[in-house]
Amino acid sequence: MKKDKKDKKETVLYRMPAEFSKHKGTIMIWPVRPGSWPNGGVMAKKVFTEIARHIARHEILYMVVSKDYEKEAREQLYLAENEADYKLINSNIELVIADTNDAWARDTSPIFVKKLDDKGKLNGEVRGVNFSFNAWGGDYDGLYAHWEEDDKLAINLCDSLGYDYFDAAPFVLEGGSIHTDGKGTLIATESCLLSPGRNPKLNKKDIEDVLKDALGIKKIIWIPYGIYNDETNEHVDNVCAFTSEGNVVLAWTDDETDPQYVMSKADLDILEKETDCDGLPIKVHKLLIPKNPVTIKEEDLEGYEFEEGEDERELGERLAASYANFYIANGIALVPQFGDDNDAKAIALLQELMPEREVIGIYARDIIVGGGNIHCITMQIPE
Repeated sequence: MKKDKKDKKETVLYRMPAEFSKHKGTIMIWPVRPGSWPNGGVMAKKVFTEIARHIARHEILYMVVSKDYEKEAREQLYLAENEADYKLINSNIELVIADTNDAWARDTSPIFVKKLDDKGKLNGEVRGVNFSFNAWGGDYDGLYAHWEEDDKLAINLCDSLGYDYFDAAPFVLEGGSIHTDGKGTLIATESCLLSPGRNPKLNKKDIEDVLKDALGIKKIIWIPYGIYNDETNEHVDNVCAFTSEGNVVLAWTDDETDPQYVMSKADLDILEKETDCDGLPIKVHKLLIPKNPVTIKEEDLEGYEFEEGEDERELGERLAASYANFYIANGIALVPQFGDDNDAKAIALLQELMPEREVIGIYARDIIVGGGNIHCITMQIPE
């Protein structure tokens, strides 16, 4: 499809919609990487399937899978004819054959923008934006040594799904490192976007200029930190997310001895003083992190197969567990659960903030051992 270098005069014509806007579909990638998914990804595939079927009840679910795993994915994703909802779910799940290095659709898929009409509303065509991907840090602090297929995926998907795209490469950006309200306000963490492994030759203003030009952003709110021990250099989607215009949730702990407390407090101090791109206040809702840290267990370690140059796990390593890494699809929100005392509290708060949606809990430990969460494995395509 068409490859355009986005020029200044086109900046205001397209904008990245909010995740809570209407979707055409969601992209996921079948999990198979041995260094991410223990024991052949058996448990991860079950959770991916559960998530895919929830989404397919409401919109198209595009599952990216390599040719070698097409049969396996088809057998697990599609329901038998005697099961409830099988016609709806099966008709809404589409397999897209493409090679990838891992299953983080949020970070390797195109970021979609939508054309503005003459009243400034997002009513026009949808296009993808291709950014460079370097495994969250490249040679500086990237998490695996080979990411060539992941870097190609955004363009491959635009071609496969029939979308024109803008080319923002070689600028490095992952979808999980930004969150927007759809009006032109974007939130990002300094720890991630200013990381030396991303765009080391660019300063903060340079980075802002690229985001404004490529995604139609009018204002960027920088918060300092993400979630403690988040190996993505602290993606924003694990710590802060819009639930609607003017409302964000912020991952929080009341335990002042937890290293997350200082990080979240620094973010809160900024967010409470900020306004959106229209000068309106932003209301911050504290979303507790799990009471008990989620850590790597011995049985997890026994199931990994790490390749040379890949970041390896350690016994007892604290994982970046957060309820802020939820995903909003049409009519529903899928929220990670960890078998923790705070699971129900997260569901209750998000249901209060999104009363028009059914908030559904998904046990997510089998995703987080791979290094991410529900939001990290999903990327929306606007309607």
